[in-house]
Amino acid sequence: MSAPAEHLGSTRLLDVGGMEPPEPMVRILEAIDTLGPDERLRVLIDRDPIPLYRVLQRYGYQHRTTPQADQRYEVLIWLVPDAGAA
Repeated sequence: MSAPAEHLGSTRLLDVGGMEPPEPMVRILEAIDTLGPDERLRVLIDRDPIPLYRVLQRYGYQHRTTPQADQRYEVLIWLVPDAGAA
């Protein structure tokens, strides 16, 4: 199981601040669809994207959400290899 701190690949930044729903969700889903196996997506967003977490789990992604000092949230997203395997 990979933890974000162990990650040695690249991280892409996606700032969806200031966008009205559902645009942030659409942009995030488009971005994770293009992530490579060693990439992370770092999302900056104005609200805690609670509906996103269920979608990420369904498709084998993990996430770590960190509230920021400026009242925004940083969500780090990565794919878990073999998440669907039993």
